[in-house]
Amino acid sequence: MPDAFQYQTGMAALVADEPDPSDHAVVMLGLVRRYGALTAVDGIDLTVKRGEIYGFLGPNGAGKSTLVRILCTLLRPHGGVAYVAGHDVALEPQAVRLRIGVALQEAALDDRQSGRELLALQGRLYGLDRSQIRTRVAEVLDLVDIGRAIDRRISTYSGGMKRRLDLAAALIHNPEVLFLDEPTTGLDPMSRATVWREIRRLNSDLGMAIFLTTQYLDEADVLADRVGIIAQGRLVAEGTPETLKRSIGKDLIVAEVGGSDPSVVRSLENLRGVDAVTADQGRIVVSTANGPAELSSVAIALHNTTLEVKSLTLRTPTLDDVFMELTGSHISAGAS
Repeated sequence: MPDAFQYQTGMAALVADEPDPSDHAVVMLGLVRRYGALTAVDGIDLTVKRGEIYGFLGPNGAGKSTLVRILCTLLRPHGGVAYVAGHDVALEPQAVRLRIGVALQEAALDDRQSGRELLALQGRLYGLDRSQIRTRVAEVLDLVDIGRAIDRRISTYSGGMKRRLDLAAALIHNPEVLFLDEPTTGLDPMSRATVWREIRRLNSDLGMAIFLTTQYLDEADVLADRVGIIAQGRLVAEGTPETLKRSIGKDLIVAEVGGSDPSVVRSLENLRGVDAVTADQGRIVVSTANGPAELSSVAIALHNTTLEVKSLTLRTPTLDDVFMELTGSHISAGAS
């Protein structure tokens, strides 16, 4: 009872001046979820537009999967409010479930069934009749590449094929919003590329809103219209991938170094064309508006320290650089 009372109190306080949930695929206002003393989701405010691919990026343990489970009605929030397809996830869970498709990290597939049998069963669970099931199975198989394997037992499928079948099962009832929780984790590069292609097709062909969690930088960069970066349960940045990368400077000079010299960051920061410097685990990253012009002065400054310079490279920013700038660690350093 305390959790339910807190949730409804938060809802009454929050919804008055916020976006109309019926105009968005997802709306979150002050969303909170705790596990004992640990706050896994810590006051997140977020909206996802209809027809948008929204990438939720962060390391393992950041709170991504917990957030998805709340939005899919598998967990109740402890504070704040969340709407999916215009319906409150805590007060109208059945209405939400009828309007969403979900593919979580672990695909729940019965290896004794064929792929076609699994899709037909999924259709019956959503109340489709036989004619509707035949039509929808044909449609999702046109969107998701499974080929002749659809009539084989799932036990014979590769990891990539199982992931694609799970995606097809999430689409059988033509959902308004699709949730994909780390859809390519553990897949080989070819299978990852296939899943990416299918996600793009779903969005472009059906106009479906897709909420995608990932810890892969390239996945968020390539697929998402907008990206939210989460760290320790908090939303620390949000925007298009290009906007986020531009926010930390046009060029980056990256030095891989050995040894320790506390004065190196200060000496690099004093260079006229340098905007910012970060140092972490044998890597120094210098942000500058004109990398080619500053490369030699950075090299000279490093040469005048006691550090061993193993490599010095010039590149444009990545989403991992954004995460490093905001949190002081790399996305890949996390251990959801």
